[in-house]
Amino acid sequence: MVNNCKESVWPAILGNGGQSSPKHGGFYLGSGEEVVVQVPEGWSGRIWGRQGCFFDQQTGKGSCETGDCGGLLQCNGIGGVPPATLVEMTLGTSKSAMHFYDVSLADGFNLPVSMKPLSGGGAACGVAGCEANVNVYCPSALVVERNGKVVGCKSACLAAKSDRYCCTGEFAERCKPTVFARLFKTVCPNAYSYASDDSVLKTCVAPRYVITFCPLH
Repeated sequence: MVNNCKESVWPAILGNGGQSSPKHGGFYLGSGEEVVVQVPEGWSGRIWGRQGCFFDQQTGKGSCETGDCGGLLQCNGIGGVPPATLVEMTLGTSKSAMHFYDVSLADGFNLPVSMKPLSGGGAACGVAGCEANVNVYCPSALVVERNGKVVGCKSACLAAKSDRYCCTGEFAERCKPTVFARLFKTVCPNAYSYASDDSVLKTCVAPRYVITFCPLH
């Protein structure tokens, strides 16, 4: 993981059901710093970046402006509060050695992030990511502000909490992108824009991947 942002990032890691959360699920990553995280073969889970965090050094308790996980530095199995840009991955299954990964805005956006293989091959290898700052384009109805600064952009699902926007209920099988999803897709074509957007899933087999926060800075 590489922090290419001008500010600090507190990466958070959450293993899917029954999976471990490496590095106790969260840690500090200063601007310009990088860290290697080892995950077991077949690991699946999600990673997101938290920003604007303050933690007590002795207790590890505090809060983050975006992506907060129960007010803890080490999330230890607790998910993040949306909006947060998610990196999702499944690094092999019982039926396939293939790796699947994507970057999703289905839970909204807080900071740009990308994931790409450092080596390896596959028909759909490539960069998954949302490399632009969606907050700049965020409609006023979806904006999340802290201290007068836009720190996140809600998904339409999070803002409206309706079946139509969340692809649930009667819309589960026939979900269509909304005007907000189309905006996300225009700004970040290589990221999931809504729950039923399957156009950006990457398929690869590589020994190492790099996840970069603020890849274009």
